[in-house]
Amino acid sequence: MNQTLSPERVRADVAELVGCDPAEIEPEENLTDLGLDSVRIMVLVERWRAAGADALEYADLAEQPELAHWTELLTGGAV
Repeated sequence: MNQTLSPERVRADVAELVGCDPAEIEPEENLTDLGLDSVRIMVLVERWRAAGADALEYADLAEQPELAHWTELLTGGAV
């Protein structure tokens, strides 16, 4: 979706909101199980829209709340 968003940034942004080290997040782990709720997902949507992912919608993230999916969606690459 946007080349200014790197896999490292996506992982770091998620880790910041769930309060853990980025390395602790497994690519296929359900992020809602880590404590990522709808409000925090909206924070990420707004943050990533500001970084250039203009077409990103809440549903894009909420339907499959996994780091690997989000990274692919946002960067076009793997985690």
